[in-house]
Amino acid sequence: MSVSRTERLLNLLIALLNTRYGLRRSELREKVYHDQSGNDVAFGRMFERDKNDLRQFGFEVETLTDMGWSEDDPATTRYRIGKESNRLPDVQLGPEEWTVLLLASQLWERAALGTSAQSALRKLKASGRMADVGLPAGVQPRIKPAGQAFDDLVAAMHSRHPVTFAYLAGTTGKEELRTVEPWGLGSRFGQWYLMGHDRARNATRHFRLSRITSAVTTLDKELYTPPADFNVRQELARLPELPLRTAIVDVREGRLLALRRRSSEAGNADGAPVAGYERLALQFRDPESLAEELASYGPDARAVSPAGLAKAVRRRLRAAADFSAAPAPSYRFSEARARSVRKRTSEDQLKRMLQLVPFLVHNQGLHIQDVADHFGVSRKELEDDLQILICSGLPEGYPDDLLDIQWDDDHVYITQDLDLTKPVRFTVEEACALLTGLETLNGLPEVAEGGALESVTLKLLAAAGEEGLRAASLAGPEVAPADAATHAAVRQAIESRSQLRLAYLSPQRDAVSERDVDPLRLYSLDNTWYFEAYCHAVGGLRNFRLDRVQELYPNGAPIPAGITPAEGVPAKLFTANDDDTTVTVQLTRQGRGLADDYYAERTAELPDGGLVADIRFGNTAWLPMFVAQHGGSARILAPAELAEAARSWLAASLAMYGG
Repeated sequence: MSVSRTERLLNLLIALLNTRYGLRRSELREKVYHDQSGNDVAFGRMFERDKNDLRQFGFEVETLTDMGWSEDDPATTRYRIGKESNRLPDVQLGPEEWTVLLLASQLWERAALGTSAQSALRKLKASGRMADVGLPAGVQPRIKPAGQAFDDLVAAMHSRHPVTFAYLAGTTGKEELRTVEPWGLGSRFGQWYLMGHDRARNATRHFRLSRITSAVTTLDKELYTPPADFNVRQELARLPELPLRTAIVDVREGRLLALRRRSSEAGNADGAPVAGYERLALQFRDPESLAEELASYGPDARAVSPAGLAKAVRRRLRAAADFSAAPAPSYRFSEARARSVRKRTSEDQLKRMLQLVPFLVHNQGLHIQDVADHFGVSRKELEDDLQILICSGLPEGYPDDLLDIQWDDDHVYITQDLDLTKPVRFTVEEACALLTGLETLNGLPEVAEGGALESVTLKLLAAAGEEGLRAASLAGPEVAPADAATHAAVRQAIESRSQLRLAYLSPQRDAVSERDVDPLRLYSLDNTWYFEAYCHAVGGLRNFRLDRVQELYPNGAPIPAGITPAEGVPAKLFTANDDDTTVTVQLTRQGRGLADDYYAERTAELPDGGLVADIRFGNTAWLPMFVAQHGGSARILAPAELAEAARSWLAASLAMYGG
């Protein structure tokens, strides 16, 4: 939509909201559209498009007729929007409920649902003041969806369009093109799954997102109807856990401590290892997950059996090697930015303005920069919104019939709201993001106890209405920490500001080190928990994975008063230093989310949907592992010596498998 169309839709909405009797098409054409063209057909098409757009924004346009007359007669047909048309009901929340809701809204890690969750939270804030609450130190879980495919599938699922994608079948190991009606997305056994109707097989099937090997294409011109009672969580619960199996792996002597700690000696099973390697037995369930790990070890490990595991490792290494050897693309970096963001549209602007008016009504006198920060826009973007709003109002009305907003002293006040005091109901995406987040928090006892989680869920279900019922199409992962005792010990140290003595296994250095740390906050990605701490060994902030902690206990010292967490929520997994190496990385469309994961400083879009990103790394020795792990989704472009080192490392890794 152009800016003029945005303005026109806003004025049309205000006109239809503020009429009891209804407005005829001729009145709207003259007073709102100011159309003097005389072309009835063109105007009729424009008006119908605008009515559909208003429905997309949550407003149903009512059609009224005089007694006995047909709706086909424009002279006797009137239009209006009811005062409460699709308005979000008032939701009164206490401090404990706001805390739980804040946790749920921040669960989604850099995904489309994260944007929807924040939009839903703004709507709730717009209908009243939010209690002054903060995130608890020991409970900051997050969900990390499975890349771009996740966002594409969520969008197709909510708009009810079929999708096509290339899929690596687990039973045959062959790549096949699938056409699927997406019914639900959920996490199970540490993996994301799509549930839906496979058209080629005319049956319900599940697809693991990590096996989707192409971009997801949405069939925009087709629609489908999912089963009315579909619940993805119930469907995923029926999936049997993969059986426990044994892998035989040759590991270089003295290397891979983390792998050794969960393996046992295998003797000369399946033959003898080559000189310099030891043969180990390893329990596993998911061959793809183990193949990803083993590929990242490169020449330090070789999968011996089962044959399918060795084949999966070789496939990942081959894809990484082929991508690394491909010609470099032409690209041009855009302006430096910390992370990629979707380009804003006029639709975004109108949605924002419909939230902005009720927010200002309930939050009079805020500084204009605080308002801009609340909506995640620049001050100029906000002022552009306000300029449109103050020129909008009743058709041919007096000055008092316009929206009246003032910000001359940098503090924003609104004195005329024209019945835009309530935000519209949640969209499907907003309802799903919040309600799925709340359901995910059930896995954390410290959040589920006390009744606030249950009460806020019931209130949001009531407010979301029919849209809330569609939250059954999404299911988040289990977020409870695997080691509850370590989690509890770190949380207690944070609350009491006690220093910890730590024995920590670093896979990058392949060594266990001891250090004194000041724990500052706990957070997670899915069920992998981390804590941020000031490390006295390196003299700076570091992040530690709980499952890599070998030993942990208070050393009796308090945390000094000046030690505080890094700025921002959520915490960053990686913090660049001034002496880090800037590495230029090419990412495919499937792997472009890595630019956000590693906080790319600038990016360049590629025609195929991929990215070139500049990322700073403190330790470049592990970059070949990074390339191999992502199996053809990432490669090093520069510096040239790092790119060549990665290619040589991949060649040596493939040589372990005979080519």
